[in-house]
Amino acid sequence: MMAWPSRALVVPVAAAAVAALAQAPATGLSPDVRDVLTRQLRFSNAELADLQRGRIVKHGIETSVPGEIAVVGAVRVNAPKALFLERVRDIVRFKRDPNVLQIGRFSATPSLEDIAALTISDDDFDVRECRVGDCSVRLSADLIRRLEHEIDTHAPDAQARGAAWFKQVLLDDVTAYLSGGEGRILQYDDGPRPIRPVDEFEGILRNAPSIGALIPNLPDHLKNYPSNHVADPEEDFLYWSKEKFGASPFITVTHVTIACASPETCVMTTKDVYSSRYLDASLGLSIATDVAGAPNAFYLVYGNRFRANALKGGWSALRRSIVERRARGGLEESLKTIKNQLETRR
Repeated sequence: MMAWPSRALVVPVAAAAVAALAQAPATGLSPDVRDVLTRQLRFSNAELADLQRGRIVKHGIETSVPGEIAVVGAVRVNAPKALFLERVRDIVRFKRDPNVLQIGRFSATPSLEDIAALTISDDDFDVRECRVGDCSVRLSADLIRRLEHEIDTHAPDAQARGAAWFKQVLLDDVTAYLSGGEGRILQYDDGPRPIRPVDEFEGILRNAPSIGALIPNLPDHLKNYPSNHVADPEEDFLYWSKEKFGASPFITVTHVTIACASPETCVMTTKDVYSSRYLDASLGLSIATDVAGAPNAFYLVYGNRFRANALKGGWSALRRSIVERRARGGLEESLKTIKNQLETRR
């Protein structure tokens, strides 16, 4: 009769088997994409296994900069990757959500007509309560002084005139960004300490090696736009939105870049060009990569890294934990919604 193997033999063999399974590559992911997911975006083998099973996976990424938070998640979508890219280009439909109050896409040559639908109330921008160091929207000191000079805040139509003035400032900022000319808002002086959004964005970009992992010149494209371009980009466009967040809504302008590293894998970035409050800078990365052997399925990976001045100083640890938890929860809901919409072709 054969004797049972001793425990001393069974445990090491079992452990080796488990380790081998844990190290096995995830089928359906190309080696280059899997390398980005494991090295830069910190997905564990267990998470990749869950991803293969159709589960939504998500986690935070540790950051060493005060006020910076990074989260990432992924899901398998049983629909063609081309459908996802088509929906992104129709950004107004793609971002339709109760928290998105208003949204529109800028033309190649931006005009006031592009933001005609944007409403600006005193909840968005209180013209009568805007001073250097104390303003409800992000503006430079020069712009705030210009506002005080150009708008009579005691006039009955002060709010309406101030809203029109703010729209023109927003348009000038977008036009300067697209042309590379003068007119960008380079510093926010709405609070007690100045914030330089361009510097904050460059800091985020340095901390996000995943941006250039699949398309090496993409970081330069984002940092030096419009002077540096990705080779044969699929598309670059800007859109504006007014969204619920915190006590008051905020108005933001976002730069979307879509480029493909290969026929199987496309990358999309979303860069914060302007935010009226809350965010100092943000950068999102989406990777849409075909599932090998499944012609009508792809993996959607989304990561977001952002900085907020409110996450610095006193109580910052508590604030960070709350914001990061909400960011992970919002990320999961977004991935779930996108998956459902694409799979049901809604």
